Amino acid sequence: MADFLTTLRSQPLLCDGAMGSYLFELTGRLSESNHVYEAFNLEQPELIRKVHLAYLSAGAQCLKTNTFGANRQQLAQFGLAGKDAAVNRAGVDIARAAIAEFQTRRGEAGPFFVLASVGPAATAEAVAECYREQLETLIAAGADALLLETFNSLPQLEWLIGLIRSLPNAPPVIAEMTLRSGSAGQALDPDPVTFVNRMAALGVAVAGVNCCAPWDADAFVDAVKDAAPVRSGVMQLVVMPNAAGFQRIGNRLMTSVNPEFAGKMARNLSDRGVRLLGGCCEMHPPHIQEMHNYLQSRHVAARVASLQLTTTLPPVADTEKSLNGGFSRKLKSGQFVVSMEALPPRGTDPRIIRNKVDFIAQLAASGLVDAVDFTDGSRGIPLISPGDFIHLIRATLNWNAATGDALELIPHFTGRDLNVMGVQSRLVGLHANRIHNVLFVTGDPPKMSPSYPRSAAVFDLDSIAMIRLTHACLNAGVDFGGVALGKHPDPRTHFTIGAGVELEAPDMRRELSRLQQKIDNGVDYIMTQPAFHHAPLAALEKFRSQAPFLIGVMVLTHFEHAQRMARVPGVVIPDAILQRFAALPNVADQTKVGQEIAAEQIRWLVREGWNGVYLMSTALGTGPVDVLRAGLQ
Repeated sequence: MADFLTTLRSQPLLCDGAMGSYLFELTGRLSESNHVYEAFNLEQPELIRKVHLAYLSAGAQCLKTNTFGANRQQLAQFGLAGKDAAVNRAGVDIARAAIAEFQTRRGEAGPFFVLASVGPAATAEAVAECYREQLETLIAAGADALLLETFNSLPQLEWLIGLIRSLPNAPPVIAEMTLRSGSAGQALDPDPVTFVNRMAALGVAVAGVNCCAPWDADAFVDAVKDAAPVRSGVMQLVVMPNAAGFQRIGNRLMTSVNPEFAGKMARNLSDRGVRLLGGCCEMHPPHIQEMHNYLQSRHVAARVASLQLTTTLPPVADTEKSLNGGFSRKLKSGQFVVSMEALPPRGTDPRIIRNKVDFIAQLAASGLVDAVDFTDGSRGIPLISPGDFIHLIRATLNWNAATGDALELIPHFTGRDLNVMGVQSRLVGLHANRIHNVLFVTGDPPKMSPSYPRSAAVFDLDSIAMIRLTHACLNAGVDFGGVALGKHPDPRTHFTIGAGVELEAPDMRRELSRLQQKIDNGVDYIMTQPAFHHAPLAALEKFRSQAPFLIGVMVLTHFEHAQRMARVPGVVIPDAILQRFAALPNVADQTKVGQEIAAEQIRWLVREGWNGVYLMSTALGTGPVDVLRAGLQ
């Protein structure tokens, strides 16, 4: 059997989510007399097994036993005195049996671990009297670790750890406190560094937080990352936040902690060194499944990244990339560049396809556009893949290897739908078909589509990992496994590599950290989300010397379009712009003012010395060309 601590030190582990709130969801009743959740170990063991199997199916590797409140004091309050040993023994046995059943059904090798949950007592009476029978039973039952969770009294936690140290054959201790901040800017209580140092002094190998808001958990990790026990590796960090409460987001009160948020949070915390991750109250199997999906992308990316140094050739330089087309040539020579966003068709209507191709031809004929970039399943809607649409455009317009392309054609590329093998195969295929400029995006989750059936996202690699692997592996002549791409003298691809940045992301600190990683890992240019005012661009000033930026400009077609875009998260349209639309009752006049606003934005970007413009427009025909002509004059 794998050792819990040894495994945790070698790889991050994912724990399950809430037991209590999930049982409430399944039964409709809170834990109360004649319906005590811990007593279900004896009275409804199949229900507890069902909970464990749901979390295992979601990707959990560690199960918390249903013994959170199974100490003498808590059980006595519900008339269950004398059942301490039976409840706790059954809690471990059910979790272990669920793991065995899951492994048999799925053929999963594991490793899997049982964490014996021990919660705080209602009052600070003698620790030994309250907990001894629970702890002795959990140890005898063979739990892989003792999980002391949701403590808010450091002295009570320290007394309990002292009791455990006095017991023979005790497994490792995981100590979790519920640290919370008060008003904005108020420090966490108790002090995180003090807590970590005290746990290390008591011989605790894993410590952290649970049942706190994700932002408080984030603050905890920031506070302790440089503490001596953490920096030295003596202490491993654990984070299991809850789904938090309501926040004011725009003009709504809502929680932002949905499953996708939980997944991104897990990946972010894992990147910062947290080894044991999971969830607490209201974090249920869908949250754990997304955490599993996002963590998988990190595990895979880490494995393939370690192989990128096997090449003997350096990544291709700007000289080679300048040959990829007019966009790349102007970009590398420091000239102002223009890329126009286009959506590939969704269906088979030949008129729609032809109209889109004709629009590309108009852009080329204008001489104002250097590239067209094609979205890849934006908003979770399945469209013709960008690479396939590029083939169709070339075939229709007779752009071939001999004539070259009148515009550089750039596919957006998301890892949402592809595993690592698929990413590499698709990229090598694009390169072989003269598609040598790629814009990497992590991708919108499939559930964003309003009508398409939910499909599973892959997310083996996010945009940062794809940038790194394309630059340091493919552009250096080796695949993601370190094998040369051919036996000829120079097997390197020569991709021009693009990426995006959200100018008004909810967490700008994280967004700018990811931007720096994209730059450090070899990106050639950055396209931004639309900027309807100048203030958000200030955040990019310190990066301007490190990479070229194409600033997003969206052509608003009418007042209703402007209002709709103003409701999109991460997009801010100033009141002055909305008022300009509102003052015009005629839609045709609104369309004209939308074009004027976009042209004004382009002129400002040119004056301020930005590297280019990334134009977004829902209209075909001459409208976008007119905007560019007015903006670039």
